[in-house]
Amino acid sequence: MPLTVGVIGGGQLARMMVPPAIELGIGIHVLAETPNSSAGIAATAVGDFRDPETVLAFARDVDVVTFDHEHVPQPVLAALVDAGVAVRPGPAALAHAQDKLHMRRALQDIGVPVPDWAAVGTPAELDAFIDGGRAVVKTPRGGYDGKGVRVVGSADEVADWFGSGPLLAEELIGFRRELAQLVARRPSGELALWPVVETVQQNGVCAEVFAPAPGSAGAVADMAADIATTIAQQLDVTGVLAVELFETDDDRILVNELAMRPHNSGHWSIDGAVTSQFEQHLRAVLDLPLGATWCRAPWSVMVNVLGGPATGDLQSRYARAFADQPDVKFHAYGKDARPGRKVGHVTAVGDDLDDVVFRARAAAAFFED
Repeated sequence: MPLTVGVIGGGQLARMMVPPAIELGIGIHVLAETPNSSAGIAATAVGDFRDPETVLAFARDVDVVTFDHEHVPQPVLAALVDAGVAVRPGPAALAHAQDKLHMRRALQDIGVPVPDWAAVGTPAELDAFIDGGRAVVKTPRGGYDGKGVRVVGSADEVADWFGSGPLLAEELIGFRRELAQLVARRPSGELALWPVVETVQQNGVCAEVFAPAPGSAGAVADMAADIATTIAQQLDVTGVLAVELFETDDDRILVNELAMRPHNSGHWSIDGAVTSQFEQHLRAVLDLPLGATWCRAPWSVMVNVLGGPATGDLQSRYARAFADQPDVKFHAYGKDARPGRKVGHVTAVGDDLDDVVFRARAAAAFFED
């Protein structure tokens, strides 16, 4: 019987694990939220990932369980472990990606650079932290793609968030750009890192990724790699870990967020690296030797298709897009168009950054109105 990975969550990350699983001869089962989920093409079960019985039944036929998202409740994860299921990343590691306050405490404890922060449980505590300036306030759980994050000048601006436990307040960082460092780690301890990348946000959502980050060779790349390695080792992460970073105006590299799964900032690796983040994640959670992470070309640029076409569907745009940009790769997520929604991405690679950026943006434009 082939090794089989069970993925909880039916989004595009699970969908993009399917091709490398097929290529490696690895079985892949997906517990999808609905039959028409993005990864429904590989769904062997449809159900609620918050229900222990549903998840335990799904896990009976796989060798290891991993995730498309970090939202599986800790009691469900504990039930899997108690049943003898290999869970990677494990519950203790995953907790850091589920709760931002827990993450901040842990990163501070292991000496990783983070913004100044505080847990605030009352408006008075938040106003004391703001101290007449401005701050970033985050809900500890559930936020993503700009949701659950506000920049405020007083506690009144997040009055609706109080009452369900402490919030995370952080200094408002002056930064030149946002970066992301991806690393993969297998249970036996082997690590592999891709080049640090630059990410460009649009309304709180990742819009573009440049790999490697321009001008990052040397100190920036070394600091990003050291931070990600420390986190992966100290928090006992297995699989792919994405560390979102700020490069500050005063030359610091600070950790913003963590994701313990393949990540939007690593999609370029499907077409731009020797081993994609999706193949690497499968190798890592199965404790197989990791693949090389070298770039196939000097530059890769990934552009998300956000929203999709207002009329027709993505496939109705293929003929013109493919004819105009035949060497740009398009990846569709099997999702209906909706404003701001990630419905696919394009990746261009090449020797000249300006040319690669132009081709990627031109290709993406065919799928957006």
